[in-house]
Amino acid sequence: MKTLIVTADDFGADNSVNEAVERAHREGVLTCASLMVTGAAAADAVARARSMPSLGVGLHLILVEGVPALPAEHVPDLVDGAGRFRTDMARAGATMFFNPSARAQLRAEIEAQFAAFAATGLPLDHVNAHKHFHLHPTIAGLVMSIGQRYGMKAVRAPVEPIAMLRRVEPVRHDATMRIADLWARQLRTRLRRRGLHVPDQVFGLAWSGAVTAGRLEQLARHLPPGVTEIYSHPAANDRYPGHCPGYRYIDEFAALTEPRVRTAIDESGAKLVRFADLT
Repeated sequence: MKTLIVTADDFGADNSVNEAVERAHREGVLTCASLMVTGAAAADAVARARSMPSLGVGLHLILVEGVPALPAEHVPDLVDGAGRFRTDMARAGATMFFNPSARAQLRAEIEAQFAAFAATGLPLDHVNAHKHFHLHPTIAGLVMSIGQRYGMKAVRAPVEPIAMLRRVEPVRHDATMRIADLWARQLRTRLRRRGLHVPDQVFGLAWSGAVTAGRLEQLARHLPPGVTEIYSHPAANDRYPGHCPGYRYIDEFAALTEPRVRTAIDESGAKLVRFADLT
């Protein structure tokens, strides 16, 4: 049996992202979106989500390259001089692991973002983190202990089968990606031990910012059994404030509404669902 979840990350980052999410859900194959509760357009995203109860909305935790939910002075070890989260993920991760004060700040910030999501009144469909920072063992542990108090039932662990990708086109798989895969598999095991729903495989990592219609169609035609999540970053503008240089946001948006992608999913026999449908 094949089950497919199609997710858009960065919901709430900008109105152009929100527009793409709404249209991709109403007109295309998008089933879920991950909300940045501190995003510049979070209020607009929430308003749109309330008009689309069939869209599964989850929490996209921001702990890097964004603004905190708490005042910057409450999380000094996590932010830079401008009050934004640090961008040096390796050093920030080490600080979170070794510094007790930073861990306390991290716990408070994660709690604040879960509380901000709860305040929207939207059902919590799933949880993941920007740049997959929840692969960090300290963050993962806090997400599990805090999230389940807020009704968290599903989490992304980005285990991406390289052999499957290579059925579509040649892809690189360097040491960094192999290490990330090991962390993802460990996270998937931890999450499942806590009784949480986790996809069997996730696609979107190797082609981050370039999940085009051709790639999405071919992924759909080669879906393995089990629960698969495909995530992308759709937007109606390639250069919105805070965009990632080189990302093909408009192309990813077009892929989600491309008729041949829908045809490929239908012909694969996969059922399109939200994370909430797994429970």
